[in-house]
Amino acid sequence: MDNQLTLTTERIDDLVLLLHVMLQVQLPDLLDRHLPRHWLQQGLSWGWVSTIWLDHILSQGDHRKLTVREWVAQAQETLQSATGLTFRDTDFTDDRLSIVLRQLSKPDYWHKIEDDFAQNAVRVYDLAQKQVRLDATTVSGYHTGGEESLFQLGHSKDDPDLLQVKVMMATLDPLGLPLVTQVVSGERADDGLYVPIVERVCGLLRASGLLFVGDCKMSALATRAFIHGRGHHYLTPLALVGTTAQEMPAWIAAARTGLQRRYGLLFPDTEEAEQIWEEGYEFARGCESRVAGQAITWRERVLLLYSRSYQKTLLRGLAERLLTAKSKLLALTPAPARGKRQISEEAVLVKAAEAIVRTHHLEGLLTYTFERQQSTQVRYVGRGRGSQTRQKQSTTTVRYQITQVVEDTEAMARVQAGFGWRAFVTDVAEEELSLSEAKQVYRDEWLIERGFHRLKGAPLSLNPLFVKRDDQVCGLIHLLSLAVRILTLIEYVVRRGLAVTGGALVGLHLENPKKASVAPTTERLLRAFSAVTLTLVHLPDRTMRHVTPLTPLQTQILELLNLSPDVYRSLAQNSG
Repeated sequence: MDNQLTLTTERIDDLVLLLHVMLQVQLPDLLDRHLPRHWLQQGLSWGWVSTIWLDHILSQGDHRKLTVREWVAQAQETLQSATGLTFRDTDFTDDRLSIVLRQLSKPDYWHKIEDDFAQNAVRVYDLAQKQVRLDATTVSGYHTGGEESLFQLGHSKDDPDLLQVKVMMATLDPLGLPLVTQVVSGERADDGLYVPIVERVCGLLRASGLLFVGDCKMSALATRAFIHGRGHHYLTPLALVGTTAQEMPAWIAAARTGLQRRYGLLFPDTEEAEQIWEEGYEFARGCESRVAGQAITWRERVLLLYSRSYQKTLLRGLAERLLTAKSKLLALTPAPARGKRQISEEAVLVKAAEAIVRTHHLEGLLTYTFERQQSTQVRYVGRGRGSQTRQKQSTTTVRYQITQVVEDTEAMARVQAGFGWRAFVTDVAEEELSLSEAKQVYRDEWLIERGFHRLKGAPLSLNPLFVKRDDQVCGLIHLLSLAVRILTLIEYVVRRGLAVTGGALVGLHLENPKKASVAPTTERLLRAFSAVTLTLVHLPDRTMRHVTPLTPLQTQILELLNLSPDVYRSLAQNSG
């Protein structure tokens, strides 16, 4: 019995790669600098607990707390060899992970962590600091909410009937690296979130002349004034409200009548592998506002751009909204039948119909007519036909019927005339950012959307949330935003390395093993490390270790990330 040997195996996969990328940006030390440790605390520091938890989240695609302890236990030899630390069974309990989230939710700690991470990433990976993209998204869930809760009802593209939390993010172009993440309650409007996050970015990067790019909710005059007043620049489409909505028809007419010379613009569409023609013109105008009580004036360029593809999208959307609204309006007053509820009051019908028109943004474009229908039913009450007590009783029933739903063709023509045109504003000089360059910069908005997709979908799966308390929710979103940063850096560094060498990675696509990729995603890069295993052979006098030999593809990926293959091979060092 004493001469028996035992075998144990641990799935390594991408665990080691992810861990060493996080060590490149000094994540454990960075977190330990800002997450205070109780003087009686034993075991791993909060920085190492957070780093190992992030490794689990990125490797397994699971942010639940209850799975971490078991995962660490089955990979303990690998983790201890890679980090040089000794793990206790209680290092990754639910209570300790909850403390991590509570600490990460505190603004004082979190802001310093974000600042240090950004500065480390800029220094380690030599990142350019020129353009910052701003946007917000929502995270919905079946939460109880409450007056003081982060979860509130608000405008959402996901499910407007669910309570939600809003996440505002600033990312660094061209890699889409998150710089600042702000978690606020779900009913907050986006407009008021831009100035605080711009101020955070300015203090974080400490660079001048940054170009902030955002959607139309960033176009408020006060926001543009704040950015310009801080010595930076902006590029944003104008929201079709207020004076912009009034002036837009004249701007479009100036282009169509030849009052303004239009310029053709050519944009390559990599998704459709075709060239998209657009046209537009620009003019300059003066602006004035007050920032911190001080009046400032400046000149900005208004860029009018026409896109045929954008026009087709708007026309298609209008047709769908019209079709849906018509069917809903007609469905309000179904023919009398069993189980078909009728509307008997005019005010109720008008309120419901107007709500449908308003919901589908068809005010002034769709009209409807209705009529009041009245029927009288006579019946006899009492016993027997000849009974003197038998009396005739009549009942009047009123119902309203929508008879016609009509489109206002003249109003429709006026609205459609503006389709395809969009106005942008920027305070960057034309010699530094041409008309076509400005549009191309805005077309790259997918850079920040990519981070949102990762945050809310695979591999981080923020929807659904497996925590309930507000501080846990906020801390988890902050933690997962660090995971987005790691995924973004891996992808950017590999792509940059391939671009410098002119090389490509072959073997990332299981469906086409010979396909060469010059722009691989992080998800495919990590998948290439699946089935890497550490095997331990326990003999009476020693332990022998064996690691699955790395493939040429795996070695190439590590080298592109400035990592030595020894980070895996060293795990096979035998011990006495």
